[in-house]
Amino acid sequence: MARYGYVPFMLIGLNGAGIVFTAGGAQKYWLLAVLVVAITTTFLVELVIPYDTAWNRDRADSTRDRIHVAVNETLILASVATIPLLAAIVPAPPLWPHSWPFIAQVLAAILVADLGITVVHLASHKIGVLWRFHAVHHSITRFYGLNGQMKHPLHQTVEMAAGVAPLILIGLPVDVASVLALAVAIQLLLQHSNADYRIGPAKYVLALNEGHRFHHLKWAGVGDVNFGLFTLVWDHLMRTPPGNSTPPSSAWPPNPTTPPAICGR
Repeated sequence: MARYGYVPFMLIGLNGAGIVFTAGGAQKYWLLAVLVVAITTTFLVELVIPYDTAWNRDRADSTRDRIHVAVNETLILASVATIPLLAAIVPAPPLWPHSWPFIAQVLAAILVADLGITVVHLASHKIGVLWRFHAVHHSITRFYGLNGQMKHPLHQTVEMAAGVAPLILIGLPVDVASVLALAVAIQLLLQHSNADYRIGPAKYVLALNEGHRFHHLKWAGVGDVNFGLFTLVWDHLMRTPPGNSTPPSSAWPPNPTTPPAICGR
């Protein structure tokens, strides 16, 4: 159940709950309750089906990661709260598809945000100034749910701005932005989860932990793939997804000028 049910429960069940609560006019604290369920579920699943049992043990990084989660989640919530203010300062043209079903609006927002985040993520591996901030995230030495938010706050802000700014400029509603914020948090849990789950052929479309472990490999050039947060759609278009879940033979032995991989078994 954990191996095959974890991802559907998180992606469909919890994101779906966020959509239902928000569409029904529930208070925003219900989204925080859904996030607590997502974090709790991730920790439980990591205990039941760990990809690497060693990654479940603290490496003097748990407190650091919790601080990053608190800071970066606060920044995301603050950005959602400022949307009405931004709309008042820079009136958006009437382009947002308000007539669409709420779930369709959320899915469209996710796809557009994913493009902006993917582009900045790719640029962060190519441009020195951005890499200096993004390197904070690549300093992790194990994979588990909470270290998806182990990011420099400035880099987190740049990534989210690239994803959300185009949406705000065309009139992103606060309710859609709130569910998008929840979806980002859930996706980061899934993408960095130390859980040996299965998603079948969907691994070629969804940006989940199997491909993201590959992204964090530290052999020269091998991790230069899988930049998407939600999907690999933009990676396929930019030709940056890996062809499989193990390093190519050219990656062995590890480049002596770089640290060893953190993600291989």
